[in-house]
Amino acid sequence: MAGGGELKLLGVWSSPYAIRVRVVLNLKSLPYEYVEEDLADKSALLLASNPVNKTVPVLLHGGRPVNESQVIVQYLDEAWPDRPPVLPSDPYERAVARFWAAYVDDRVRPAWLGILFRSKTEEERAEAVAQAVAALETLEEAFKECSRGKPFFGGDGIGFVDVVLGCYLGWFTAINKLIGRRLIDPARTPALAAWEERFRASEAAKGVVPDDADKMLEFRLILLGVSASKAK
Repeated sequence: MAGGGELKLLGVWSSPYAIRVRVVLNLKSLPYEYVEEDLADKSALLLASNPVNKTVPVLLHGGRPVNESQVIVQYLDEAWPDRPPVLPSDPYERAVARFWAAYVDDRVRPAWLGILFRSKTEEERAEAVAQAVAALETLEEAFKECSRGKPFFGGDGIGFVDVVLGCYLGWFTAINKLIGRRLIDPARTPALAAWEERFRASEAAKGVVPDDADKMLEFRLILLGVSASKAK
């Protein structure tokens, strides 16, 4: 096998960043060992493998760690060039995909954190929701441009931007229940709403992208408790 070596992924089931790596491993049909981490009691392996940020995901390839989800995804593309690619081969299209992937993490990530974890008042949460909606409306237009009428940002198959945005869908399920409406609204962003259904139904995402809002919201309370205990 190109790339070779044993693969082990350290993650948390709800982590968007671990989810995106798992989706890509599934897309490439790469066997790997998944190790669930406890964020309140991080393993020695995690701390040794990611001593800078001390967080998931970490991919161990033949015992050597690769950190940061977007870096890991691109590493998998380079290490297994014989498997279905996530990034386009054309340099310009690859640059466009990287731009929109960065946009997702620059705009969607802080809004997601604001809605679920950082808002102290309803006004702050409403502002975070507005930021998320604005980012998704921009991504609606980006999807039309990047997909060129095909099912995914990556065209006929799931690509880099699909993976980066799709990893947040589990938490979007929780947000939808929390705020009483869908972030990806079929009336406002119909192309993204149809994309969401296709992404969730894909074999790569099944069993990896969470769909239980109650379970996600319960875990949110655990994470808030861990954060509060660290702040003391």
